[in-house]
Amino acid sequence: MKYDFDAAISRTDTNSAKWDYLESIFGTEDVLPLWVADMDFASPPCVVEALVARAKHPVYGYPGTPQALFEAASQWMAHRFNIQVQPEWMTAVSGVISGLHAAVEAFTRPGDKIIVQPPVYPPFFNVALSRGRYVIENPLREQNGYYVMDFEDLRSKIDDRTKLLILCSPHNPVGRVWTKEELAHVAAICVEHDIIILTDEIHADLVYEKNTHTPFASLGPEASKRCITFLSPSKTFNVAGLFTSIAFTEHTGLLKRLKASVRKAGTDHINLFGIEACIAAYKGGEEWLEEVLVYLKGNATYIERFLQERLPQIQMRIPEATYLGWLDFREFGFSAGELKRFIVEEARLGFNDGASFGTGGEGFQRINFGCSRAVLEEAMLRLEKAVYERRM
Repeated sequence: MKYDFDAAISRTDTNSAKWDYLESIFGTEDVLPLWVADMDFASPPCVVEALVARAKHPVYGYPGTPQALFEAASQWMAHRFNIQVQPEWMTAVSGVISGLHAAVEAFTRPGDKIIVQPPVYPPFFNVALSRGRYVIENPLREQNGYYVMDFEDLRSKIDDRTKLLILCSPHNPVGRVWTKEELAHVAAICVEHDIIILTDEIHADLVYEKNTHTPFASLGPEASKRCITFLSPSKTFNVAGLFTSIAFTEHTGLLKRLKASVRKAGTDHINLFGIEACIAAYKGGEEWLEEVLVYLKGNATYIERFLQERLPQIQMRIPEATYLGWLDFREFGFSAGELKRFIVEEARLGFNDGASFGTGGEGFQRINFGCSRAVLEEAMLRLEKAVYERRM
């Protein structure tokens, strides 16, 4: 490997949400944090070099949004996913969630219904509820740790007030990479009922088998013209703190309405350094990405084997994408509160509590394994010790 992902990089005292706010998040500083979805690895050298070069100019005024940003993203999509996304289809947003808020405001009215597929990234619920819309849950079905969509349930819950479906693709937290057939089924239902799809594809680059992610916009003109795709280099290249994302749609009318909503919300300005990082990552970060994917898959495999050999009461299927593991503690019979206390107070670990992901999340914890193997080994040993001591 050219890049050293085993290197210990201290993030304490860097204003890291993950490492410097443990007391406010977990009620104690005595936890090993493996929660919020950023990695503990150094970003690709090309990104660091671009940021340093820009920082050397001592004036940091308001930036514009250069065409080079959209061209870099367009070229990345063509190269990585074999899809032609024209730069003129794109607009910049400060983040995927702020973009989803703007889309909800643009395409729905208070009282309208928005479909989500739990257990899912918690902000999806607030995107609807904070604006007076109703959340309609289409829960995923679990089959021995493998999750699939419930299309019969989806059809049964749609009525004339159902306007949007928020799709997480690849899925956070269960790690599914939806097949082309699954996505086509979603598209057919949404076309039939005139539903707009907001597809969060922020983890699209983090798939472990090449060419398995299918961009929703690649499913054909009917799907492409009724979906808005959100993407960002933030998870892929570990630049989440630079708040730069992109939304795109082939439909000029939808794009116009989204842009207007983004401007109305005041989130149309993106970060000066985020622009530089995004362009640099998309142009020069692929080699780094390929190596980090190998390391991440190794971390996931390590967890799975550790659990199978030493903690068989806890299950985790290796995800098809993301650096997030979905740990199944249901065999212990904990209540939601008991499980959370066990993880924090007895195992001294900082995970994301599964209950926060909605229906189907009870009894689970989400672990971020985007860290050095040494940190991950320490986490597993803490977990093993806590389980052993509780069983004594």
